[in-house]
Amino acid sequence: MIRTRVGYAGGTFQNPTYRRIGDHMETIQIDYDPERVSYDKLLEVFFSGHDPTWPSPVRQYASAIFFHDEEQEKLALEALDKAGKNTGKKVSTQLLPYAGFTRAEDYHQKYYLRSVPGVAALYDGQFRDQDAFTDSTAVARVNGYIGGNGTVEQLEKEKEELGITDEAIEALKWILRKAGK
Repeated sequence: MIRTRVGYAGGTFQNPTYRRIGDHMETIQIDYDPERVSYDKLLEVFFSGHDPTWPSPVRQYASAIFFHDEEQEKLALEALDKAGKNTGKKVSTQLLPYAGFTRAEDYHQKYYLRSVPGVAALYDGQFRDQDAFTDSTAVARVNGYIGGNGTVEQLEKEKEELGITDEAIEALKWILRKAGK
């Protein structure tokens, strides 16, 4: 994963916000290196992280995949079909062409990292603005580790690139061990 951002997509309402989302859905935008992780793998993670058969009562929380090209559309259709076969239920996840993304408000970005102020504070002053903080690969990786993603072994391999103290690395290891990683 290179970086992630949370925001709004899939609608026509101009300048959506959390309080005025219009017809958009809350979503995540992922930048990734296809040399390191395949689109198929991203889809696998997507489907393992939620119930694709849950029909959201409101559009804001609906499950969707936004594809950028014909290949992504084809792979997503195959993944949707597989999810339906695996669950034996109708899949509610929508497949939509990407038509734009609006970043959510700053306080929504890097939710897990913000929940651990001691680690978040280690990044104070390192970025020119909030967008640079949100777009940082290191910050995205630390946010993921705090969310219980990754393993202690992976953390060990990349700890120098994260720009945080040894104490913070030990705190992340504790979080991952607690999550069984």
